[in-house]
Amino acid sequence: MNAPASQTFQTFDATGATPVMQQFFEMKARQPDALIFFRMGDFYELFFDDAYKAAAALGISQTFRGTHAGEPIPMAGVPQHAAEAYLSKLIRLGFKVAVCEQMEDPAEAKKRGSKSVVRRDIVRVVTPGTLTEDGLLDARGANRLAAVAVRAGQAAVASVELSTGEVEVFSVSKDGVAGILAALAPSETLVADRLLSDDALSQTLKICGGLVQPMPSALSEPQASETRVKRLYGVDTLDGFGGLSPAEIGALGLIAAHLEMTQAGRLPALRAPRRAADADVMAIDPATRNSLEIDRTQTGGREGSLLAAIDRTVSAGGARMLASRLARPLLDPAAIDQRLDAVEWFVEHRALRQRLREVLKGSGDMARALSRLALGRGGPRDLGCIRDTLKVGEQLAGLAGGSSDPLSPPPFELEHAFIALTPSLHPELSSFLAALEAGLGSDLPALARDGGYVASGVLAELDEARALRDNSRRVIATLESQLALESGVPLKIRHNGVLGYFVEATAGKADPLFQPPLSATFIHRQTLANQVRFTTVELADLDARIAQAAERVLAMEIAAFETWREMARLMADAIQIAAEALARLDVAAALAEWAEDGKAVRPIVDRSLAFEAQAARHPVVEAAVKRAGDPYTPNDCRLDAAGEVGARLSIVTGPNMAGKSTFLRQNALLAILAQSGCFVPAASFRLGVVDRLFSRVGAGDDLARGRSTFMMEMVETAAILTQAGPRSLVILDEIGRGTATYDGLAIAWACAEALHDTNRCRALFATHYHELATLEERLDHVSNLSLRAKEWNGDLVFLHEAAAGPADRSYGVQVAKLAGVPGPVVARAREVLDRLETKDESPARLDDLPLFAMSQAVQAPAQMHAKPAPSAVDAALKDLDVDGMSPREALEALYRLKGLLRTS
Repeated sequence: MNAPASQTFQTFDATGATPVMQQFFEMKARQPDALIFFRMGDFYELFFDDAYKAAAALGISQTFRGTHAGEPIPMAGVPQHAAEAYLSKLIRLGFKVAVCEQMEDPAEAKKRGSKSVVRRDIVRVVTPGTLTEDGLLDARGANRLAAVAVRAGQAAVASVELSTGEVEVFSVSKDGVAGILAALAPSETLVADRLLSDDALSQTLKICGGLVQPMPSALSEPQASETRVKRLYGVDTLDGFGGLSPAEIGALGLIAAHLEMTQAGRLPALRAPRRAADADVMAIDPATRNSLEIDRTQTGGREGSLLAAIDRTVSAGGARMLASRLARPLLDPAAIDQRLDAVEWFVEHRALRQRLREVLKGSGDMARALSRLALGRGGPRDLGCIRDTLKVGEQLAGLAGGSSDPLSPPPFELEHAFIALTPSLHPELSSFLAALEAGLGSDLPALARDGGYVASGVLAELDEARALRDNSRRVIATLESQLALESGVPLKIRHNGVLGYFVEATAGKADPLFQPPLSATFIHRQTLANQVRFTTVELADLDARIAQAAERVLAMEIAAFETWREMARLMADAIQIAAEALARLDVAAALAEWAEDGKAVRPIVDRSLAFEAQAARHPVVEAAVKRAGDPYTPNDCRLDAAGEVGARLSIVTGPNMAGKSTFLRQNALLAILAQSGCFVPAASFRLGVVDRLFSRVGAGDDLARGRSTFMMEMVETAAILTQAGPRSLVILDEIGRGTATYDGLAIAWACAEALHDTNRCRALFATHYHELATLEERLDHVSNLSLRAKEWNGDLVFLHEAAAGPADRSYGVQVAKLAGVPGPVVARAREVLDRLETKDESPARLDDLPLFAMSQAVQAPAQMHAKPAPSAVDAALKDLDVDGMSPREALEALYRLKGLLRTS
């Protein structure tokens, strides 16, 4: 999704406008590029061009109401209670929406005069990267806002997950921006407008930047950015964040500026920026991510991806953390081992793991609840989410403490997670939890203004007001009986909107109430034809208290809510740490669950250059095969960039459909899983850390940029050959297939040599050019692998087994038959293939192939296959004894051959 091409906005002349329209014009001037959701009673209205755009996008009615400058005012609207669904659709379509709320009750406005209008203001600007509502977000996916800045040739990418408060900043080269953005997959990316003139960066943003928001370049200047970042975090210096570079400060400054604009001055609960460099995580470019389908398939869905295949998490936070780990595999073997230790511990403690996962199912999305509360969008249910999830944390800490095994204590990562959840180690958080447990009721509304969420017995004044509000009928009935008894007059206490509560007696029975001593108690209010109405001091006081009771109850509940909300904001760091601890436990337990289900093993990750997989399986394909009730054939793969324990480059051949692409992707996914801290589906796996992963598997064009499939293939291949190094892992599938046979073979051959001699990386090279098999004899560290197939009774049977050695043929005609190509076409293909494979037929004569001739044309005359008579040069060459010639004799032979060429 990209920023709209047009940046021209409608302007208005407010002359003669009504007060309400003047308010709208003021809001539109502040946010000219946004649709204004203008609150009017129970609706959000849109006017002028906004109405046309919203009506077309949402499929709602567009009408006209009133006039301005002599023209009808276009208008469209959505009900306030359903606004979230409409907002979601507009944001997905790439719109920015400014929400303009009524900031006071209409009754308050009337106090300033009968013609006064309700005060309104923009309370937030909704963009794809600033969503926090559950209804607008994918609970199991991150929603990131990113920013890109470049200073003095150095680039930085900053990212904030506003819904959880997570902030990251990456210092990278300009070429590394694409890999980081592809890993983050932001919904929205901010960029200084001057950088959009850089074609390469602009294309990167288009591919993986989500909605691209150009920002004034001045906002990324380090000095101004530093001031805004300090204001965002409420600090006097950024030194505590670890010496941020000017580019990093610029990127964070763009985010700070955007949040100030969109959040209308409210400060989100953000964690300190976590810094990283491109040397900390495996570099995976966008094309490779798309090819390997790590978290999304090539069609955009989650089902069928690696993430979907291994995800056993039971909490939203755990699901997001697992996705983040797969998106950015680590490079440090020690950090990887910490994650693997946690998974292994849960594999070994199966009973505890199952109890922990059962308890975790009761947790909520505490991080997102906290973010909404900090931004003023949260409600009692968010407080309830924090309360219930902290209680889950207490239970989990108790589980670990109650079943501690002195011979097998929790490893580092799990121990720190349990510590973060132990109440006795966090007294302030424990006190906050106690306050919520005592103060919050069980049935919580979504909005604070709905009331009814403060538990009984917390505030005596609140209980009294509730009793008055809820029991007013009983209180009135008691007073009515008391007054009738004291006066001896039959009377009733009634209510209307003008008088409020009043005492009513019939005209014939009311006289005693006008006489002393009752006249001192009953105060005359109104005389009608058949009734006389009175009040008393007690009734008037009760009337006022009943009328105010509901308001007082709501006011006291909102005050309690605001107190708890502020407590949550002040303890944001502790709550976020607890939320992260729960996510870590969930991820480790889920990966252990998957490892047990999928018979996965712990990989060995070190700093060697090896890649040794034994009986490895593709996790996604294996799951699909098993669902169909078929067995999966595991395969070995052994590579070593140093050429010590295996080949540096393996040439993979075999028939179409035999599983070459699956084999290639399988080994790439093993590296991702291992360096993400996951067990791997194999009998054993040893991996020397992969710093960059490249995959060129599959074909696609880029019509928008005028690039054919072959051109795209060459662009991606060029990126691999210029960037891959000794620690890289490269998988290439059928390089050179999109052009003439010899051109393609030449390119494939040269690429294979370059990967072996220049890049010196671990590589799997699948091809149908069987001539490449000879590289095993020509180069030092090349091996041949083939995916086996057998012909049986004229049919082709795929064994899906990778074995040493090249394939004897590609079986393309047999695969065409399996695909349902018509029989005559298959027969014709066999005839042509037989001719091409005839020993005496030169492959160099492919341009003579009569592709459009009749089938009978293949039956050529016998003399067509006769050998031509040898020339004089041929005869002379045949008679030469090359091994027995002296240098002088060799030179004389060359001159003689040259003379023969002149005379022939």
